[in-house]
Amino acid sequence: MCYSVFCNYPIIVKVNIVNQSRNLLRLNVGFIISQPIGYSRDFNFDYPHLVLPPDLNLDNFSGFARIGRTQQGLVLLAKFTCTMKMECVRCLNETVVPLQTEFNELYAFSTRSVSESGLIVPDDGHIDLEPLIREYLTLEVPIQPLCKPECKGLCVECGENLNDGTCEHQTKQPGI
Repeated sequence: MCYSVFCNYPIIVKVNIVNQSRNLLRLNVGFIISQPIGYSRDFNFDYPHLVLPPDLNLDNFSGFARIGRTQQGLVLLAKFTCTMKMECVRCLNETVVPLQTEFNELYAFSTRSVSESGLIVPDDGHIDLEPLIREYLTLEVPIQPLCKPECKGLCVECGENLNDGTCEHQTKQPGI
């Protein structure tokens, strides 16, 4: 509400709040299209925390994307590393799992030269790497993450973490 010298009644002002979070993995590559064949440009990434919706929370995300001009389109060479917090399948403790991926993709200029991935250079000249990075990193997530290879897990009787010590169930001899 606004009360001023110039008006005796309240003025209600609606403010639309726009989500101003920008996509950190969206690259402007429009200038590369007009470059000669063979031209390339490196884009470096280094983020302490990165969320790839809906459920990929990454820490220490770093890497690079090299985008080069070819006759068919823009070729992307990318390499990324990061860590991800997960739950150990044996002891259920939180563990940090390193992830690494490396991939090549072609963003074609036209549908005539499109590759198997079906990627085409967008009209606005911006390439969003988020779907690709999400797809390739998801393939690297271990199905059964372990906090350490020699993890002893939990006692099946009482649920005690056997990495922290033994419980009374583990000290009993079988058959007694």
